[in-house]
Amino acid sequence: MSQPWDFVLVTSTATRETFAQHVATERAAFADDLDPERRATFDRIKVEGIREASIGVVVTHDQRRGGPNVLGRRTIADTGLYSTVLAIQNLWLAATAEGLGLGWVSFYREEFLRGLLDIPAQVRPVAWLCLGTVTHLADVPDLERHGWRSRRPLADAVHHETWSH
Repeated sequence: MSQPWDFVLVTSTATRETFAQHVATERAAFADDLDPERRATFDRIKVEGIREASIGVVVTHDQRRGGPNVLGRRTIADTGLYSTVLAIQNLWLAATAEGLGLGWVSFYREEFLRGLLDIPAQVRPVAWLCLGTVTHLADVPDLERHGWRSRRPLADAVHHETWSH
């Protein structure tokens, strides 16, 4: 067990504000590349709650954790990264079970976040999570509710015996 993740808990208003401004710049750059109709849809979607969340949780990944002989990495190099993402999923499930909201901020540059939080060069910032109380947990994900993307039917994702069946 390598446990290649670490969690940086961010409560500082100044740090969160700096990060929120960076995210706003990256979000605007993304929006500028959209056609007008898609941009109108995108503008309605709240994609970050950095300022409003009770806490920011930055999840990092250290590929060196556990040494050179970690089970699974010889044949699947990203096994450690998958473990980090599973830690995020477990946190998400636990938060939801407790009635808390959790959102994953995706409009940022890793180098910026690494510098902002003084994360060592060999450690990768994988996620900034916004965690906190919410008035309710939505039954339909925001991206689907706002018309950005439709949910893929389960039958389209499940294959039997081979990919083509």
